[in-house]
Amino acid sequence: MKSKKVIYNLFLVLFVVMLGSCSKQLTEMNVNPNGVDPETVNPNLMMATVISNTAAPYLSESFDGDVAGVMQYVQKSGWSSGLNKFDWVGERSWAGRYATLRDLKHLYDRSVEEGMEFQQGVAIVLRAFNFGYIADSWGDAPYTDALNAPAGGQEDMFPAFDSQETIYRGIIDELKKANDLLSKSRGEYKGIDPDADLIYHGDPAQWRKFANSLMLRYYMRVSSKLSDFAKKGIEEIVSNPDTYPIFTSDDDDATMGYVGTYEGDSWPNAVAFDASHSNFDRVQLCEGLRDVLVDFKDPRLGVWFNKVRIPIKVSTAYTPVADTLVDGIRYLQPDSMDARGWVVYNKDTWVADLEAGKVLVDTMDYVGMPVGANVGDGSEWNLNPNVIQGGFNVHCSALADMYKEATGDLLKARLMSYAEVCFILAEAAQKGWSVGTQQEWYEKGVTASFDTWGVSDDLSAYLSEPGVAFDGSLEQIMQQKWIANWTVAHEAWCDWRRTGLPHFTFGPTVRRDAMPIRYRYGSDEKNRNNANYLKAVEKLEETPFTAQDGKDSSWSRFWLLQGTGKPY
Repeated sequence: MKSKKVIYNLFLVLFVVMLGSCSKQLTEMNVNPNGVDPETVNPNLMMATVISNTAAPYLSESFDGDVAGVMQYVQKSGWSSGLNKFDWVGERSWAGRYATLRDLKHLYDRSVEEGMEFQQGVAIVLRAFNFGYIADSWGDAPYTDALNAPAGGQEDMFPAFDSQETIYRGIIDELKKANDLLSKSRGEYKGIDPDADLIYHGDPAQWRKFANSLMLRYYMRVSSKLSDFAKKGIEEIVSNPDTYPIFTSDDDDATMGYVGTYEGDSWPNAVAFDASHSNFDRVQLCEGLRDVLVDFKDPRLGVWFNKVRIPIKVSTAYTPVADTLVDGIRYLQPDSMDARGWVVYNKDTWVADLEAGKVLVDTMDYVGMPVGANVGDGSEWNLNPNVIQGGFNVHCSALADMYKEATGDLLKARLMSYAEVCFILAEAAQKGWSVGTQQEWYEKGVTASFDTWGVSDDLSAYLSEPGVAFDGSLEQIMQQKWIANWTVAHEAWCDWRRTGLPHFTFGPTVRRDAMPIRYRYGSDEKNRNNANYLKAVEKLEETPFTAQDGKDSSWSRFWLLQGTGKPY
């Protein structure tokens, strides 16, 4: 009996040991060797994600999204009413921006835990950029109590909407903090990984310039509402370059390039990932931009767009044939055009011509599509002989061939540029603020844009062109800033709203007889945070164009525009 008991006890010990061993093995097997523990993740592993999730959607909207259409950079053929016709009656979610902000909060918190000040500074700059974008686009929004849901309090789960003023003042204060964090030499920082930084490759001095240049942007943003505050802030930055360094050349531009290995890390609409080329082909030049660039003999036109594949000429050379293609040129007989009600596009009369029932024919080498010119989807514009929704139009200017590529030296998401800084300071000088001379900053802004796009050899002649040669007007500054903001349409939209400049013309088929000025709040916020949503909506100001929507309309004024008389 004793021997049996010993054997039993030995078996029990072996079983426990084996059980413990199995438990340990199972525990080890359930740890994902490719996973990252959020509690211990290296901040550098998060940086590339938060940068790309900030820059890529900003470019997409500003290059060929609805704002790019409203601001008359591009138009589209096919499925394009928001871009071509101000069809902004729908709600727009900010979920993606807040998701990025949650990631940025985690990046910042982990950087604090690890004592990594460079990463803290980057997180703050990008946080300010994203909150600025939200305030710019929707108006009042959760800010002070945002991103605190894990705390579990009522105010954390259902955050109040802060005023636009509070948000702008807050992000300016945050950028000042970033300026301090990023003021050391590179060797004084812990754990910088150049490969993790998709914008400046781990250079604190460059991020510091970006932070202070963004401060200039947001000071100017509130200048119509908080003039003294904006004046003091901008003058302080400009008068203290050692304390507040800013961009000084286009080499400082905050840009993110593309890798080009798959659709997600490539320039939008790259044809390598779109066998039909439909997404590329449908993006076409807008007549508003074309008219200005042609008038100014602007060489950037040929960098950004192609000439039409088949130009149209009005001629009697082949009379009595009314319409014929000869040697790559389409000839229209003038009497036949009159009989059909076709008229040559004229930038001063085209709206009246359309309202009179005429069909417009553009005969230039570069042809754009006007905003609100079509009853259809835009594919028929300028007598397109092969009307295909989303297809190529041989009589309208497509994007330049470089935009077909997945990656390239000029294919960058631009968050902010030296040209923008120059035009901000030109505007500040125009207001009489102590920042230097208006003409110097204006011409530096034009120069910076020409440098960026590789057309500097034409600069001297361009600065002498009528309409370009310095005349001291705010309109001139804002027009050149608008041109320079190609692929940064969101910023151009913000400028237009607060100044009413440049002046835009649009046709009779737009959904409202005015350009939209904000995004409507998304349904998620309306459904889940309704009480605070309603308080924010109540603060909006209706305009003559909001009757169909109520206060939460894309044509309602938020605080930034209320009382300014702008843009309408």
